[in-house]
Amino acid sequence: MAALASLSKVCRRLAKPTLQAGLKIPSRNLNLLEYQSKKLLEESGVAIQNFRILEGKKDADVLKDFNVNEYVIKAQILAGGRGKGHFDNGFKGGVHITKDRSQVIPLVEKMVGHKLITKQTPKDGILVKKVMVADSINIMRETYLSIVMDRQHNGPVLIASPAGGMDIEAVAEETPEKIKTIPIDINGGITREQALEVARFLEFKGPLVERAANEITKLYNLFTKVDAVQIEINPLAETDDGRVISVDAKLNFDDNAQFRQRDIFAMEVHEDTDPKEIEASKYNLNYIAMEGNIGCLVNGAGLAMATMDIIKLNGGSPANFLDVGGSVKEEQVLKAFQILTSDPNVKAILVNVFGGIVNCATIANGIVSATKTMNLQVPLIVRLEGTNVDAAKKILRESGLKIDSATDLDEAARKAVQSIQ
Repeated sequence: MAALASLSKVCRRLAKPTLQAGLKIPSRNLNLLEYQSKKLLEESGVAIQNFRILEGKKDADVLKDFNVNEYVIKAQILAGGRGKGHFDNGFKGGVHITKDRSQVIPLVEKMVGHKLITKQTPKDGILVKKVMVADSINIMRETYLSIVMDRQHNGPVLIASPAGGMDIEAVAEETPEKIKTIPIDINGGITREQALEVARFLEFKGPLVERAANEITKLYNLFTKVDAVQIEINPLAETDDGRVISVDAKLNFDDNAQFRQRDIFAMEVHEDTDPKEIEASKYNLNYIAMEGNIGCLVNGAGLAMATMDIIKLNGGSPANFLDVGGSVKEEQVLKAFQILTSDPNVKAILVNVFGGIVNCATIANGIVSATKTMNLQVPLIVRLEGTNVDAAKKILRESGLKIDSATDLDEAARKAVQSIQ
């Protein structure tokens, strides 16, 4: 399957390892729970299972008009393997099926307010706050469908396989003939002929060909409407009553489209996100926690990665990645320092700023103000270069504060490492 990549994520979400010292920076994407993704599908007319969301016994009324033959009860967390997981209260399984309506609420109560532990969660699990109760459907056949933005094709690509419900990477490796890839013209959109071609490749027969083609078209329209970079449906199922249903959906979005998709980004779930990262985003700062003890304040993702590499090469270990961006103001510098020092592991701070768009004097004033306001107690090493650098150095020099200046990045990293040895 085509790999998803975006330069914006390198700059904003840091979805790339640094090159020199082998530092791996975790990626962070917009995370939606299963029911949230299904709501987006439903709003675009895509056929899905009917469902309700409960947070406990108090929501029992939402089931009054939900009469189905069989109920699927699924804990909503950002992790796979829920069905085989277990709760911290001893209850087994984050997914249950029952035909007995009276059992639904007791099952929900055993999940909500307890931590579900699976192979993909932290050791002590993730707290379940919501449970999805869905209509169980009888699946006759499972297929795979995804739409992704692909660099090689310079636009969206539709990937399909009649071997659904499986690891698509394994299918591509073992039986590549079961994978069809169709580039879509981003300006013209998916054509009726393309949708029908894919439906037939997925081995839908008779009237189901038209139904599947309609679902494929609706999914593509959703893809463009919400600025997605990936919509993955696995399985796109054929049911025993002749329906074509998107049973499970995974959606990823273009971070650069946040200004257009505010409602979607407001849905983001922060189950496993560092609170410092959330706080930083409120001030247009990009923060990723790491495991070292040297806090890094930089401007630009590339400079940040280079800074961390040089720290490693000098025998130190970065505590974070904090990018203040190109339009930073003094108050953002203060917030950046507050976030850095809120990590008890930070024993020194290295500021490495190259002033292009950024005015070094603005950074210098922000550093002085932050140091005085916070009564900073850890060693502070500053390397500034670029726009208005002479004025910036004068501001630091005349501040009377204990700020160790460096002329280049290697010297700055060396001083930062030595300051805590």
